[in-house]
Amino acid sequence: MLVKNLDIENSIRYALLIEYNGSDLVGWQKQNEGMSVQRSLEEAAKNIFNQDFDIQGSGRTDAGVHALGQIAHINLPKGHRLTSRHPFYIISAFNSLLRDTNIRVISAKPVKPEFNARFSAIRRFYKYRILCRAAPPGLDNGKVWHFRKKLNISLMEEGVGHLIGRHDFTSFRTIKCQAKSPIRTIDNISFSRENEEVIMRVSAKSFLHSQVRIIAGTIVKIGDGTWNPDKILTILKGKNRNLAGPTAPADGLYLEKVKYPENLLNDQWPIIYENQQYS
Repeated sequence: MLVKNLDIENSIRYALLIEYNGSDLVGWQKQNEGMSVQRSLEEAAKNIFNQDFDIQGSGRTDAGVHALGQIAHINLPKGHRLTSRHPFYIISAFNSLLRDTNIRVISAKPVKPEFNARFSAIRRFYKYRILCRAAPPGLDNGKVWHFRKKLNISLMEEGVGHLIGRHDFTSFRTIKCQAKSPIRTIDNISFSRENEEVIMRVSAKSFLHSQVRIIAGTIVKIGDGTWNPDKILTILKGKNRNLAGPTAPADGLYLEKVKYPENLLNDQWPIIYENQQYS
């Protein structure tokens, strides 16, 4: 018989480390149509534990966006044969049911009941991959933004310097954004070149809808010489989405990791091997 999700007294809260290729997904959040990460995980959990679950994630990645380190939490029943054993069995059970998707549970560990994957997060880290060459991607098709021009990283660094700190980011959010305030604080934006790719990394406690993608779409106009770096100041002050660059494709965006207070969840995720040994 199917039972409802148990209360905290009868359960153990687990944090899950999840990766996924978002190319065929509608994003993290459950939608009326299409495959989402949240629904896929909840359906897997229901099959494993024969009860309904509400799995909460650290952030709502959009359709097509990938994740290397999405975090979620779930309350699992105490005394169950899986929660009474090594976490190897929990991730194996999930991944067995997720085998036809591009979603994988990489690691799992019990956490304090007050841990919340979304509200306990203190910093989120995203990276954006831009493939700069004439030839389109082969192996990484759907995983990078193919940009046919060379980009000047020095100019891009100068431009994004204006975005660091607390600002009104009205110009850098979509009209679909439901956030009550456009005020956000960006902690850091950096660039690196890896062979033919330019990698942008951005960190902040929270982001507006498509904010990182709009930053990427704007900053390439500085990198390719279309705009000068001080254009960012004009865009910020204008508080108008039409002033910024296009929203870059979801293909190149990755939720890289999420940071929490050490007393709730540290950064050391154990790699679990088939012989059930932690690394």
